[in-house]
Amino acid sequence: MLPYDPMRAYRHKRDTAHQAFNTKYAMLGFISSGTYGRVYKAKTRDAEERIYAIKKFKPDKEGEVVTYTGISQSAIREIALNREISHENIVALREVVLEDKSIYMVFEYAEHDFLQIIHHFSTTVRAMVPPSLLKSCIHQLLNGLVYLHTCHIQHRDLKPANILINSDGVVKIGDLGLARLTYSPLQPLYSGDKVVVTIWYRAPELLLGARHYTKAIDCWAVGCVMAELISLRPIFKGEEAKLDHKKNVPFQKDQVVKIFEVLGTPSVHEWPGLPQFPEYLNMKALDNYPPKLTEWCTTRFRSKDATDLLRQLFMYNPENRATAPEAFNHKWFSEDIKPTRNAFHGLPPNHCPPLRKITQDEASLAHHVPASNNNNPAYNNPNSKPASWKPASGQNFGSAFGVNTAVTMQVPAGNNSGGSRKKPRLE
Repeated sequence: MLPYDPMRAYRHKRDTAHQAFNTKYAMLGFISSGTYGRVYKAKTRDAEERIYAIKKFKPDKEGEVVTYTGISQSAIREIALNREISHENIVALREVVLEDKSIYMVFEYAEHDFLQIIHHFSTTVRAMVPPSLLKSCIHQLLNGLVYLHTCHIQHRDLKPANILINSDGVVKIGDLGLARLTYSPLQPLYSGDKVVVTIWYRAPELLLGARHYTKAIDCWAVGCVMAELISLRPIFKGEEAKLDHKKNVPFQKDQVVKIFEVLGTPSVHEWPGLPQFPEYLNMKALDNYPPKLTEWCTTRFRSKDATDLLRQLFMYNPENRATAPEAFNHKWFSEDIKPTRNAFHGLPPNHCPPLRKITQDEASLAHHVPASNNNNPAYNNPNSKPASWKPASGQNFGSAFGVNTAVTMQVPAGNNSGGSRKKPRLE
């Protein structure tokens, strides 16, 4: 008689309990794709019809042949960090599915993002973003950033497309693919990530070649996002110089000039560490520009406090730049129009952006169910809360992509406070 094999018993129990994806979930459509993966929308087939966003990491390719080289560093970081954090203004990771050498991350779904809001007001409404919406969006964004920074996490890629907002008007910071833990990191921040932050939202210390940088780069990006919501176009829209064949990072002259044209040329007096940057000599070769931020602001809005917040977020010296807590507690948020928990509260119906569009995408959408575009009554409730739900255990999203067996990692409940917590060690 063969001895009892606990692993065989475990595998038998797991396989018996496994339920095919297409019996539990319906793929609604394709949302978007990025450097590392593709994002899909899906819903449960039960009576609740709960909605999820599924991020599938792309496999490695050599020519036209798909190869398996293991799990990417970006995927490991994103999974590890998302499993450790929990906050109302951070997109929640529900579970991770690993099967057929592919990784699927299952997130809560958000119907909008800041880029969609900017596009809606610039092309459809043809008006500025209302102060109540602007203030609520930025306040909630800063609230989420305060939490990330309290957890010693730099996001390193804040931009309108990565800042989501659900139909209850709650802002959600998403896409931690470039995020890094800054508490006792195993490697320097520059190692493995020579280029971080999308060019239009990249802080000046990064553009000047800094090898070491702080959480202040995220605060600069918040200033860029706030300015873009105000003017409905990027405030520093430069042309990016591409890496050469040796992957060397070039001096981003055009982007630096775009910043100088608004903020003026920095001086050693206001930024004593300026001469130590690798690109300092290239910067010195540029023309001198006077500061014009106040002029830029006064032609777009009247709030002196909003101008002051932008000025603090756009300080050249990272040590003098407003921190996330300082920005969150800025006096602008105490003016007559207060930020609300539902950023859409009080907006006319035509000011509410349409729900996110989805499209059909390859064989993964064989079980398509049309998405609903019903108006959400939560737009009129300033204190509405997102629908609270928890995914059923053992959910498997791999069958939608033509695979049968799955390994599912259930995500433990996170810590809602920024206090004492176990910190992951990531490279």
